Amino acid sequence: MKRNYYIVALIMLSFFVISFLTNVIGALNPDFIKGFHLSLTLAAFLPFAFFIAYGLVSIPTGMLLEKYKEKKIMIAGFIVSFLGSLLLAMVPNYLSAIISLFLIGSGMAMLQVVINPLLRTSGGEEHYAFNSVLAQLIFGAASFLSPMVYSYFALHLNDAGNTGFMAYFHTIVPSNLPWISLYWIFAVISLLMIVIIRFSKFPVVALKADEEVGPIKTHITLFRKPVVVLFFIAMICYVGTEQGIANWISKFLETYHGFDPQTKGADTVAYFWGLMTAGGVVGLFLLKVLDSRKVLIGFTVAALICLTAALFGPAKVSLIAFPLVGFFASVMYPVIFSLALNSIDEHHGSFAGIMVTGIIGGAIVPLIIGGLGDFLGLRTGMLFLYLTMGYILSIGFWAKPLITNQTVFDKKDKS
Repeated sequence: MKRNYYIVALIMLSFFVISFLTNVIGALNPDFIKGFHLSLTLAAFLPFAFFIAYGLVSIPTGMLLEKYKEKKIMIAGFIVSFLGSLLLAMVPNYLSAIISLFLIGSGMAMLQVVINPLLRTSGGEEHYAFNSVLAQLIFGAASFLSPMVYSYFALHLNDAGNTGFMAYFHTIVPSNLPWISLYWIFAVISLLMIVIIRFSKFPVVALKADEEVGPIKTHITLFRKPVVVLFFIAMICYVGTEQGIANWISKFLETYHGFDPQTKGADTVAYFWGLMTAGGVVGLFLLKVLDSRKVLIGFTVAALICLTAALFGPAKVSLIAFPLVGFFASVMYPVIFSLALNSIDEHHGSFAGIMVTGIIGGAIVPLIIGGLGDFLGLRTGMLFLYLTMGYILSIGFWAKPLITNQTVFDKKDKS
C-alpha cells in the first residue's frame, strides 16, 4: 500500500492539537477556581463536562463515520471545538466554561474516533505500530507545551509595552482573567484546522470487518461478557487516575506548599505530561523483553510509591514525585488497551469503541476528588486514587489474554 505522507502529517498535527486543547485543563484549574470563585466540587465539574463528552459522543460518532466519512467528521469535530473555545473566550463565566468544555470535549472525541483507523490506512498497516508510537510522542509533547504557553500568557498578557497579538489580546481579554486568552488561541487553532482539512484530499479508508463499529446490539452482547466489563472499568480507572492527578496537582501544590499555580504549578503539570511521554519510550523497550502484565505491575507499584511521596512528602519531594507518577503511569493505557483487545476473539472495533468510552473516567474521578476535598481536604480527596490505581494493579494478576505480547526471548515460530 502506498503511504500518504501528507495525511499522516495531518493526523500527527491533529494529535498535537487534541493534546494541546485537552491537557491544559489541570494547569488552569486554580485559575478557574479563583477567577469564578468556585468550590473544589464546582471546579471538578469542569473536567467532568469535558470528559463526559467522550462517553456520550464516541460510539455515536463511530456509527456516523460509515455514512459521513472521515473528512466531514473531522471538520465537524473542529467546528464544535471552535464554537466551544469562542464561547468561553467571549463570555468568560462558569456556565459558559461548562458548556465550552463539553463542546471542546465532544469535538476531541469525534476526532479520536476518526484518526486512528485513518492513520492505519494512510501510513500503511505495516507501519501502524511505529506511527502510533510517534503519535503518542507528539501527543505528549503538546501536553508538555500547553501549560507552558498558559503560564506565559497568564504572566505577561498585562505587561506594559506589549506589541502585536499580545497587545491585541490585552484589549479583548479581561485584565483579571489573562488566562482566557488561551481560549482565543484555541479558537484560532480550531479554525485553521478546519481550513486545512477542508482543502485536503483524504484516502478511502477500508476498515476490516472486525474493525468496524457494530450496531447497539453488538455493544450489548459485548457488555454481557465479564471480561469486557472488567476492562471497561479498567479504562475508567486509568483515565480517572491520569486526570485526577493532572487536574489537582497545581491546586494541591498551592494549598499545601504555597506554590504559585501560574509558575510552579503549571511547570509541574507540564513535567507530569513530559515524563509520561518519556516513560512511554522506556515502556516500549521493556515490553520487548517482559510480559506486559509484569511491566504493568512494576510500573503501577512504582507509581503508587511516588503518589505517596507526592501527597505526604515535603514541598521539594512533592514537586519531583508528582511528575514521576506520570512517568510510571505511562505504560498503563497501552497495556490495558492491548490486554483488553487481546482478551476477546471478535468485535474488536466495537470493543475499542467501548474502551474509548471509558475515557469518562476523566469526568468521574476528578469530581469525586473535588467532592471529598471540599469536606475532608484535598489531600484526603486524592487518596481515592489509591482505589483506582489498586484496580489497575490487579489487572496484572487477573488478565488472561488470548495472545500475549511477543518479546525478544520468544521463539518466532510458535507453530
